[in-house]
Amino acid sequence: MKTKALLVIATLATAATFSIAQTSQGVSKNEIVLGSIQDLSGPLAGFGKQDRLGMMLRVDEINEQGGINGRKLRLIIEDSGYDPKKAVLAAQKLVNQDKIFAMVGHIGTAQNLAAMPVQFEKNVINFFPITAAREMYEPFHRLKYSFAAPYYDQIRVALPKLVKDKGATKVCAIYQDDEFGLEVLRGAEAGLKASGMELTEKTSFKRGATDFSSQVAKMKAAGCEVVALGTIIRETIGTIGESRKTGFNPVFLGSSAAYTDLIHKLGGKAMDGLYATMTVQHPYLDEASQPIRFWANKYKTKFNEDPTTFSVYGYNAIDAFARAAAKAGPNLTTDTFIKAMDTMVIPPDIFGSAEAKFGPQKRLGSEVSRLSQIQDGKWKVVSGYVH
Repeated sequence: MKTKALLVIATLATAATFSIAQTSQGVSKNEIVLGSIQDLSGPLAGFGKQDRLGMMLRVDEINEQGGINGRKLRLIIEDSGYDPKKAVLAAQKLVNQDKIFAMVGHIGTAQNLAAMPVQFEKNVINFFPITAAREMYEPFHRLKYSFAAPYYDQIRVALPKLVKDKGATKVCAIYQDDEFGLEVLRGAEAGLKASGMELTEKTSFKRGATDFSSQVAKMKAAGCEVVALGTIIRETIGTIGESRKTGFNPVFLGSSAAYTDLIHKLGGKAMDGLYATMTVQHPYLDEASQPIRFWANKYKTKFNEDPTTFSVYGYNAIDAFARAAAKAGPNLTTDTFIKAMDTMVIPPDIFGSAEAKFGPQKRLGSEVSRLSQIQDGKWKVVSGYVH
């Protein structure tokens, strides 16, 4: 009898342990809790708001359709102000207090790098961060998933091609003095080196800078014909605006971080001619593509403002998460989600995204980007995808 009792206790203990092992935080019978950290009050607040609204739109659509395997999505968003220290505090709240299942669409390179250790300690996935830094998928970590061709590769491939097309011999770079800007710089240097060239001049600025006169003067004095921009919104506008003012008119090439309607909306006519690498197409309300037009008008009806590329990033991040969570089945855990992602193929969408593939050792969905140019105050796609 005593032996049987001990066996029963041991069996119950094993079953309890197995049950605990099969559950993940943020997943209940009726709900999946997701977290996201956005810049809602800092220099990228424009992007953060757009990303947030895009995510909310897809969450609402999924919940209206019954959720994922019977579970509704609940999205909790915190503000980092584009400050890595605040991102850590936000991550601690989301992971430890809100018990999120996954971090989705967190914006910013330095902010993601600061927050990931907090997440990984609690087995929380970092899913489709809104940054194209290589650190979002390198070095390999089972909890990292990235969707965008890295800034490094975007510029490494696009810059030499543009230099060749323009017949330029003097190429320069201006970059934000942080991991984002350095990735653009490294890409520019690597791309030129492969073509037997090197940068004629390079100059940097601190995050949050508003005056670019000395940097522009330096590049003008060097006779730069093509300039690679490790800039985001106001730095892109400030650099090009200052250049036009001084009669310095090189060809400007930005990364996907500069591919936003805010550039031509805030910078005006002076921004015409700017090139940028990109993936998803900006969703103009009068876009020729009917599916994009329909989606853009749906977004505007809901939020009373026009959607942007970053709205699409947020929308697509939630959509991709939902696809994988559905594939993982009713028993959703971190392990079953990862198993689903290991065979995930996400087809091209209405916004022109390239196909994305993931695998057991592949945490970057797509390695391709293409070029757009601002022409008459609107972004126009001017090239196909280049690996």
